[in-house]
Amino acid sequence: MLISVLGFGSIWTLRSASKARAQERFDPRDLAYYNTTGVDVGGKMRNRPRIYGVARFNGNSGFRPECWHRMLYRVFDCEPPCVWNGHQKVLFKRPLRKPEAPDAYLVVVKSEQTGGVIKSGDWLHRETTLISFSECGTDQEVMVVMPAYGWVRGVLGTFFLEPVAAKPWEARLVLSAAE
Repeated sequence: MLISVLGFGSIWTLRSASKARAQERFDPRDLAYYNTTGVDVGGKMRNRPRIYGVARFNGNSGFRPECWHRMLYRVFDCEPPCVWNGHQKVLFKRPLRKPEAPDAYLVVVKSEQTGGVIKSGDWLHRETTLISFSECGTDQEVMVVMPAYGWVRGVLGTFFLEPVAAKPWEARLVLSAAE
């Protein structure tokens, strides 16, 4: 499955950092970076999950969270989203050398964009996979894997994911004018 990265959640964690640092020769290819949603709680970013899940990036793919901006609009070879240890997960195996039209997009939606998602009824397109959803008060952050023209319904209306015609690996959430 090919997934283009349009955004990241607010919280990063690193697997095996202490074990890797204890090794005589540090090999960043042995690391795994996990990204999930978070919200501001008392001035600190915290995970307040309604649904917990992660996007996993392996160190052997060349991914580094300190350079996350270089990965925006990159298309990755991925495993399809799945349930792993009771939580949603999507594994980003490696970035493609050249961009291609993706099968779906990793999208992070914040309450500032949508006015907050409506949590009852149909608020996500049926082919969209909810990975993680954090919430505290009116502050929300939602991570999904969404196909082109998928949608999310917020207080401000329905937002459709519209690919850029000349660069289909880029896409924008666009508020529907029909509402």
